[in-house]
Amino acid sequence: MEEILSALRSLMASHSPPLHALIVPSEDYHQSEYVSDRDKRREFVSGFTGSAGLALITKDEARLWTDGRYFLQAMQQLSDQWQLMRIGEDPSVDSWISDNLPREAAIGVDPWCVSVDTAQRWERAFAKNHQKLIQTSSNLVDEVWKNQPPAETNPVIVHPLEFAGRSVAEKLKDLREKLAIEKACGIIITALDEVAWLYNIRGSDVSYCPVVHAFAIVTLNSAFLYVDKRKVSSKVSSSIQENGIEVREYSTVSSDVALLASNQLDKDTGLSSGQNGVCESGTCEAEENNNDLIWVDPASCCYALFSKLDAKKMLQQQSPLALAKALKNPVELDGLRNAHIRDGAAVVQYLVWLDKQMQEIYGASGYFLEGKGRSKKRSRETMKLTEVTASDKLEGFRATKEHFRGLSFPTISSVGPNAAVIHYSPQPETCAELDPDSIYLFDSGAQYLDGTTDVTRTVHFGKPSEHEKACYTSVLKGHIALGNARFPNGTNGHALDILARIPLWRYGLDYRHGTGHGIGSYLNVHEGPHLISFRPQARNVPLQASMTVTDEPGYYEDGTFGIRLENVLVIKEADTEFNFGDKGYLSFEHITWAPYQIKLIDLSLLTPEEIEWLNTYHSKCREILAPSMDKNELDWLKKATEPVSA
Repeated sequence: MEEILSALRSLMASHSPPLHALIVPSEDYHQSEYVSDRDKRREFVSGFTGSAGLALITKDEARLWTDGRYFLQAMQQLSDQWQLMRIGEDPSVDSWISDNLPREAAIGVDPWCVSVDTAQRWERAFAKNHQKLIQTSSNLVDEVWKNQPPAETNPVIVHPLEFAGRSVAEKLKDLREKLAIEKACGIIITALDEVAWLYNIRGSDVSYCPVVHAFAIVTLNSAFLYVDKRKVSSKVSSSIQENGIEVREYSTVSSDVALLASNQLDKDTGLSSGQNGVCESGTCEAEENNNDLIWVDPASCCYALFSKLDAKKMLQQQSPLALAKALKNPVELDGLRNAHIRDGAAVVQYLVWLDKQMQEIYGASGYFLEGKGRSKKRSRETMKLTEVTASDKLEGFRATKEHFRGLSFPTISSVGPNAAVIHYSPQPETCAELDPDSIYLFDSGAQYLDGTTDVTRTVHFGKPSEHEKACYTSVLKGHIALGNARFPNGTNGHALDILARIPLWRYGLDYRHGTGHGIGSYLNVHEGPHLISFRPQARNVPLQASMTVTDEPGYYEDGTFGIRLENVLVIKEADTEFNFGDKGYLSFEHITWAPYQIKLIDLSLLTPEEIEWLNTYHSKCREILAPSMDKNELDWLKKATEPVSA
């Protein structure tokens, strides 16, 4: 680590102008949350493996900013050359730079790896002290990364209409109508899941996310896909071109954005006007005379492409595809429901297997009974169960299901104190052994052709303490309260977040993460633009019917245990007795099916309504999952979902 910092500082000193600091973001050229191995630059320089964070290297300091999900993990992974900066508690990176670096300091960043929003916010902060954000002409981390993995060259796959639910032609028509309304002549699409969704393509360039490293530009007349052409077979190329999309090399996006800015891009293509769009019967030309804005999403467009545009002819607002993608069509919703049934079956099969293993190997009292583990002497080391071997088994159950294509994120399989690390990622060399006397939390999901899943359950195979039960019950009460909410159209996720926290707040407890995120249709497991959170951005987009959102409150006691419960919900119209203000009301439909462990619930803390909800949910679990179970699994599920009373 010391050599990496030393090499970077040497490049910073020889840079023109010399750099007082270098910012290394987590993101790739598309501002992705999860990035390919080649793009894990911040991880390479800092050693911190979490999905969110930012590194700052100065002449004599190295600091890493990350959020509350990762405080514990960062403290464990950072060497003593690094100082952890806690987002929300310590000064932000731009404030710290403005206050601590000299006047007129030069701060370098690769403009491909930072969004317009972020870069402009930094520039405003730096201006106070006449400091400058310098766009480096190459990525300095790449220059010192000797064994940087090569770029992925995985094939582009066409996502069939039977799963997508809407054709590329329909999506392009809708997009061009939105361009015309906003007086825009074109849009630059940089978010990988938006490119994949718009063109009905998928890939495997990023682990856990079925996306392709690609940009798109859509004008009133033309559509372009910028991708490494080695990934596109002739069959896939023909399918893409049939939709009026021209395939160009990934690296040409920069020069094409410059052409777009000078109104030359459409003239540069051989495609005829009006394919799959709103411009027909010679109206394109007339519209183009009035429509001269270029639409960029400042949250996802990188600063490098933005810098090629004329600020006066730019429309900076959220991509219209973000909301369009979040509003699932009926085919996508049915696919998500079906994927979650298969996924729920895999989770139950895993719990049945794990329950048996914990009893046989560790003498645990098991999923249903309370009692301390009887220390059994293992006959073979191979019988040892670890966080990793257990999560591998869970993946194995999922892999047997129809349409399975891989996991949707690295499984969080965590025992005891590790469960308090919110985004814990077990490694084979260092992971913990399962413990019959400790809580076990597993947060996992899969990619299926018809939907993406994300589910969390927390269990105990021994005798949980009264405190653990009280905490679990508080989390469950919040989970039920949010899932049962009814709310008027126009309500955002910021307004609902409190519902999941109130039962915890009663005891002076809380958690440092949001409560819910959207989920993709065989796309990213974390999908916007909506979310349920205390963070201000949760106010930006109201929740709407046919969106998906997770319901995942938790509680984490550092060094001891962690609890989280998570289901995926679909937002639907609510059948309310009245309709005040003619707004229309919304509610949630649970589509995740897996039991809650009764042994961890203090039933005396549940209201009659909560007990009724729990019994109804468990009854549906039995009914929905029974056809996927063998006799042994079904017997276990029946026992796990027996009705309870206070």
